[in-house]
This record gives sequence, C-alpha cells and structure tokens, in this order.
Amino acid sequence: MKIKAYSSFYNYYKELPDRIQKKVDKQIKYLSMNVNYPSLHTKKMKGFRNIWETRIDKNYRMTFEIINDTIFLRVVGNHEEALNKP
Repeated sequence: MKIKAYSSFYNYYKELPDRIQKKVDKQIKYLSMNVNYPSLHTKKMKGFRNIWETRIDKNYRMTFEIINDTIFLRVVGNHEEALNKP
C-alpha cells in the first residue's frame, strides 16, 4: 500500500523524541507491507468511521485511515493523546 500523511501528522512526529521517531519509521515500513503485521497490533477504533490505530510501543500509538489503496497517517503520540484525537 501507498503511505501518505496529513500535515498534522508531521507536526506530531516532529515533537517526538528521536528514539520514538525511529520506532515510528520502522512501524510505518511494516504498515506499508502488511496492515496486520503482528507487532503493529492494528485494530479499528470504536466510535470512528474508517480510523484505525496501531502500536508504536507500549506508550505510543499512531492512527490512520485507508482510502482505496492508500494509508493516510493521521496522529502519532503517546497513548492518550493519539487516541483522544485520532
């Protein structure tokens, strides 16, 4: 799948520590190969149409939506922030 990101995603990404940015980059690579890659723990978000969440690590999450054959990255941040404003 193709990966694109909303401009707001980049703003969230820039605020992350370097070590987390590296983890995000790795997870984006896995996401492009297979949305259901095991370490992503991908699941549909309840209460939101077509928005999914995936795990970066124990404390960080990323949200995205799939439109046709493209994944649009929405939010990345700590667990609470990412899931409260997907």
